[in-house]
Amino acid sequence: MPHRLQNDLSKRERQIMAIIYKRKKASVHDVLEEIPNPPSYSSVRATMNILKEKGFLKHNKQGKKYFYSPTITQKKAMSTAVKHLLTTHFDSSVEKAVTALLDIHNENLTEEDFLRLMQIIDKARKRGEG
Repeated sequence: MPHRLQNDLSKRERQIMAIIYKRKKASVHDVLEEIPNPPSYSSVRATMNILKEKGFLKHNKQGKKYFYSPTITQKKAMSTAVKHLLTTHFDSSVEKAVTALLDIHNENLTEEDFLRLMQIIDKARKRGEG
């Protein structure tokens, strides 16, 4: 089953997914403890069930509680979102996307940040040669 994009989620759904990715699995109560400006217990439970119906979460019962976990890794979800972003906003151009990111964050990057980015690029270049 193809997974829908995180872009398809509401702000509250994205908040819940972030908590579940961080914790690996979580009950409704766990999410309520961490969510900013929490709604009611039943609202969080309903939202988590919607995320399950959309294919983002699965659950299992442990004792009297249901614990929810993601159906795909956070890395896979980020990869899918970035691919969508590249094709939608940057004509599938990595160069355009990286340029936009550097334009936005350039003043916040340290020399160490630039060195790490260059190492990542070198590593990617070597993978592409082999």
